[in-house]
Amino acid sequence: MNTIAQTLDSGSTIASGKQDTLTLIGRVLLAGLFVLAGVNKLGAAEGTIGYIASAGLPLAGPIFYATVALEIIGGLMLAVGFKARTAATALGLFSIAAAVFFHADFADQNQVTAFLKNLAIAGGMFFVAAFGPGRLSLDRG
Repeated sequence: MNTIAQTLDSGSTIASGKQDTLTLIGRVLLAGLFVLAGVNKLGAAEGTIGYIASAGLPLAGPIFYATVALEIIGGLMLAVGFKARTAATALGLFSIAAAVFFHADFADQNQVTAFLKNLAIAGGMFFVAAFGPGRLSLDRG
């Protein structure tokens, strides 16, 4: 192998290692948000069910339990990179739904910020869904 090819391969390996590390960090940070939110909801079930009902959604109880399951299980799947594309897609769609149903009061600047934050989180999830969890995952890309 000539020197230029060796240099390119070496640089590619370094870049790939950095990408793997950053992908892992990104997945864990995104996942942590959901796992923590799901665990916190368990401690405030009645209040959260009431909040869901106040948004006009039917079946607030089942929605609550489905949400907690998605946040905790989906978040853990994302963190370890198991079926990460599926988990990321589900969490991304969930983030958009949460924005629409719970943060659409655009007269309130805090709600606008929460709405945009949810959309940004969905964007991160769709990156994972599109490009995979990286090599440092159970799915291995």
